[in-house]
Amino acid sequence: MTVKVLILEDNPVARSFLSRVVRESFSDVSSITEAGDLEAARRLLGYAPGGQAVADQAPYQLILVDLELPDGSGMELLKELAAYPATRIVTTLYSDDEHLFPALQCGADGYLLKEDRFEVLVEELQKIVRGQPPLSPAIARRLLTHFRTGEGASFGQGNGHATATALHQPAHAVAAPLDHERLTPRESEVLTYLSKGFTIKEIAALMGIKWFTVNDHIKSIYKKLNVSSRAEAAVLASKQGLV
Repeated sequence: MTVKVLILEDNPVARSFLSRVVRESFSDVSSITEAGDLEAARRLLGYAPGGQAVADQAPYQLILVDLELPDGSGMELLKELAAYPATRIVTTLYSDDEHLFPALQCGADGYLLKEDRFEVLVEELQKIVRGQPPLSPAIARRLLTHFRTGEGASFGQGNGHATATALHQPAHAVAAPLDHERLTPRESEVLTYLSKGFTIKEIAALMGIKWFTVNDHIKSIYKKLNVSSRAEAAVLASKQGLV
């Protein structure tokens, strides 16, 4: 199975750099496609008439999205990828609140700064395999500062930023009891391994599937169980006698 990656970046030098980062990060990535603007990315993603990306039989599993593009903002694409089965990582030069929090609210699974060293970006991207969000060190510090100073409750009230809850729960999340019947057999199996502390790569090896597929299952589990971490999922599963 070929793991497909899409890099949306208008700067050719940056595209080449990010492509090298991806190949260094994942040994099983053998297909990287590059797009220089939103129109090209949408064409590659096979957009439906309603303006949403449609996953074909061989969808992209990882999409790197620049925010400032010649024909619009990467924020638009993040919103349009809401139902697309891929891990979406912002790769940008902007580290300010006005870009960071809206990007997370739009569905970004990680936020990396292109100015970081090659080794740092590789290390952060590899966190995907461990089920952790890739965040540049400066971005992680910014998020911690907001929480520690109390600003995390609203991330800049009155400025339209994402709320702290938005970082930890899907936008659609509502309080609801655990309904394990909604989990597929594969998802239940992944949840069992997660609860026992196995890494994504270990689960992939045990189940004989790609780690990107395991990552997709985990995202689906989090969505169905209304949780945002393996710890929360494990606790809920344990209380319900699922593991």
